[in-house]
Amino acid sequence: MNGELNAHLVWDSDPAERLDKAQRFIDSECIRLMKPYTPFRTGLMERSATLGTVIGSGRIVYNSPNARYQYYGIVYGPNIPITENGVVVGFWSPPKKHPTNRQLQYSKAKHPQAQRMWFEVTKKKHGTAILRGAAAAAGGRV
Repeated sequence: MNGELNAHLVWDSDPAERLDKAQRFIDSECIRLMKPYTPFRTGLMERSATLGTVIGSGRIVYNSPNARYQYYGIVYGPNIPITENGVVVGFWSPPKKHPTNRQLQYSKAKHPQAQRMWFEVTKKKHGTAILRGAAAAAGGRV
């Protein structure tokens, strides 16, 4: 076999396109599945994931002002009460706050499963299904 060997490979689809489909699936599915665990009072936190994320980028961004604080679930202080006629009407906080040893308490009215570190909870509960779906989106085996 001293001859010449020619090969021509034909892909059924562009591999980069298949990976992009898988990443878009993962991003949108994670956002969807995180909703029940995401704190919800006004809906800003939930909407901020959709507004702050470029689907397919591989990065989910909650762009609300207190997202990090809510995600890690630790109360920062001091929070100094403001009173009117002996009734607390609000709190004043200095510019520099520090973590306390207290966990945030999340409202369960709209999202009964709301909790801290909601992405970690979603991965634990739905990670295998997300990966299977991504494989299917990429045209692979499920």
